Amino acid sequence: MTHPNGPAWDAAGPLRVEVIEKTGRCPHEVGDVFEYRDPYARPEGLCHAAAGALEPYLWRSALGFPSWEPGEPETYRIHCPSRTGIVLELSRSIPSETDADL
Repeated sequence: MTHPNGPAWDAAGPLRVEVIEKTGRCPHEVGDVFEYRDPYARPEGLCHAAAGALEPYLWRSALGFPSWEPGEPETYRIHCPSRTGIVLELSRSIPSETDADL
């Protein structure tokens, strides 16, 4: 399915965000997954604090800039602003063959 803003936007997403750690109070739980259709389309249900922490890295991930993760340059791990919050894993989402039919 082509993005409403044109085919060039298809290359900017989708981006997958998963909660991989939780050390404090947070409405999100380990295993929660959110998908950005493109770097500007915040997924429903993702809190503003987590979205704000991810924002500087969304375009980096979408454009393929390597992260600082040793051996995993396509994956960013971002901590939310709370010192006892959650850790989010951000990466490009690879659509499956069945997704192409949607």
